[in-house]
Amino acid sequence: MLQNADALPQLIGEYKPLDQWQTHLNQVFYGLRGDQLRSYYQTFASADFRLAHALAADYFEKVRRRETTGKRQSSGLASHPSPLTVLELGPGNGNLAACFLSHLKTLDTQGTIYPRVRYVMVDWEQPVLDGASAHPDLAAHRDRVDSHCGSIEYLAGLADGTVDRIFCNELWNDLPTKLLAKHGGEIEEEYIRPNLSEFLHAKIQDWSGFVRAFQEKDLEVLKTFPPFLDELVWEKEYRKVEWKDVPYRKTIVEFLQAIDQEVLVPVNLGAFATLKEAKRLLAPDAVGLSVFDAGTGDMKVLNDPEKPCYGQFGGQYSFMINFALVEAVAKHLGFKQTALEPQREFVGRSLNTNVITLMDLLATHPSAGPKLQPWEQDRLVLKTIRALEETFESPYHRRLAFPLGTNIPPEERETLGAILRSLKETGIPDTVAYLSEEELTRAQKDLEAIGYDPDAIAMAMSAPPSPIEYCHFACR
Repeated sequence: MLQNADALPQLIGEYKPLDQWQTHLNQVFYGLRGDQLRSYYQTFASADFRLAHALAADYFEKVRRRETTGKRQSSGLASHPSPLTVLELGPGNGNLAACFLSHLKTLDTQGTIYPRVRYVMVDWEQPVLDGASAHPDLAAHRDRVDSHCGSIEYLAGLADGTVDRIFCNELWNDLPTKLLAKHGGEIEEEYIRPNLSEFLHAKIQDWSGFVRAFQEKDLEVLKTFPPFLDELVWEKEYRKVEWKDVPYRKTIVEFLQAIDQEVLVPVNLGAFATLKEAKRLLAPDAVGLSVFDAGTGDMKVLNDPEKPCYGQFGGQYSFMINFALVEAVAKHLGFKQTALEPQREFVGRSLNTNVITLMDLLATHPSAGPKLQPWEQDRLVLKTIRALEETFESPYHRRLAFPLGTNIPPEERETLGAILRSLKETGIPDTVAYLSEEELTRAQKDLEAIGYDPDAIAMAMSAPPSPIEYCHFACR
């Protein structure tokens, strides 16, 4: 935290509440790096298929049960030409939509549900929608996919009570979030202001032009300067909350009564706005809203002053979700049913198997951890993926995108390159992927050959959730 303003000639903005700078930064980030998103972070849906298949299986089962029990109410849905409207907020590269629709079509052998689905991808950036719509596996579903460019806080053109299903994957962590804490008898929030590192400051000739372009979010001008998002330095201070800018004051204040003095907690305003709009859009008997993101609903964790409230990826803020407060806001808005569970449990239950992620598996290897060089970590990842080649069979053709690092000994580079080239297109599609218990059991000998312990894998399969975990939040 920097204090001496005189030592900061690279100041590029004034103090504002954290959520305001976060929104500013997101717009700049997506404008400059939107086509390189997967270089900074991957999601559970950007290449893998299992989350999408779990959503499709869950949706198919719930619609079928609703319609066979005759409980379908007459609502705005009944008169809609395509009555099963499914919204995806923040569609990323379109992979979740493609895999959801493909699996739903496969499950719907009688053709009673899939032909009635209208799938709408929603994003505030048209280039993101263009990229998502161009996903090759969406071509087979072109007649039932629409896109909507606009704010998720109000989806103009969609009437009240006309939507059956809404889901969003790893979107809430990008949406406006405040950090609040009790201080004496007041509630304060974090304010930040941006500076540029001395290193980059020295490289920029037209300093006033750069500052102006940054403040005005002039992307075309910003592209003419050296990449700067990773060189931002943020100062922090704490000021009394301006409640006129914060909805759900009573709910937030009541929640903070259970939090100790000076402990910062995320208040995910963008998530609250999504809930409010979902409440407007969902039909009375809709299957409901499902959100997947990293966070916690555990008050002990939320009350821990050392918890990580956010991370930064490529200069962009990404917040943990305060699911305990989200649930309180959902109840305030009138949602009758809410549920929170580890994402892994939702995927496993919907697909009728136990799953862990490839990252969970790698963490069980005796050599895993910081003592490995980056290229040695790459070698472990690729050997693990190759060990699962015989048992993992994807229904989709995806070439694993795995750029090899630079500091690899020449003979190792050739070996790793050969492994990469040998991997099949229907193998593990991503380092962020789910593996089933059956796949791991059948690959046990090949995994043991590269040092894995079956007992350690079994323990990982039944391990309790981490304090901050990828969760599934559902409400209806």
